[in-house]
Amino acid sequence: METALYLLPVTLGDTAIDKVLPAYNAGIIREIKHFIVEDVRSARRFLKKVDREIDIDTLSFYPLNKHTSPEDISGYLNPLAEGHSMGVISEAGCPAVADPGADVVAIAQRRNLKVVPLVGPSSIILSVMASGFNGQSFAFHGYLPIEPNERSKRLKELEGRIYSEHQTQLFIETPYRNHKMLDDILKACRPQTKLCIAANITCEGEYIKTRTVKEWKGIALPDLSKIPCIFLLYK
Repeated sequence: METALYLLPVTLGDTAIDKVLPAYNAGIIREIKHFIVEDVRSARRFLKKVDREIDIDTLSFYPLNKHTSPEDISGYLNPLAEGHSMGVISEAGCPAVADPGADVVAIAQRRNLKVVPLVGPSSIILSVMASGFNGQSFAFHGYLPIEPNERSKRLKELEGRIYSEHQTQLFIETPYRNHKMLDDILKACRPQTKLCIAANITCEGEYIKTRTVKEWKGIALPDLSKIPCIFLLYK
């Protein structure tokens, strides 16, 4: 196996490994002893899910989150610089996409260390694929403002882009506020604007539907409480 910083996708929820990750990934993971992870506990669970024979106690874990200093992040790559492959593991989906793993990847690139992304599920890409929206031009904005007036203003700005730039707009919300987000979208956006709700992607109870704002207002809305969800807007 070539020495590199391997970006290791994980499942988006409690989904069977062989449903969303190629067997090749498991072979790579078994060879790695140093992992940069968003959460140590969930990373350990994921590795055991990949292979129950992995001896977790022989591995090194380096936490990477919003509290990690740039100095610590830079030091995390020392094993790689010394010739030991390392892996980056996010909480869900693909590391370094809307994820703090991007910081360590940037440092690796600056230091001319090899970076290898492995194949796995991305909720952003999968939701665009299933929405019927423009996949040539799209933008992911993460979380929108919480304050009602600021959120309404931001939604109208994003809606404007779909008409002026023909660009699909994506964003997320904390699961327990999904219903508030949906309510705000239906209040702020034009009746003809299309909204795709993509929830529990690749997991049991997967829900992906595209309708106009007017159509969403005329039906019983889905139960989005406590589940990961992406909202997409287009014309």
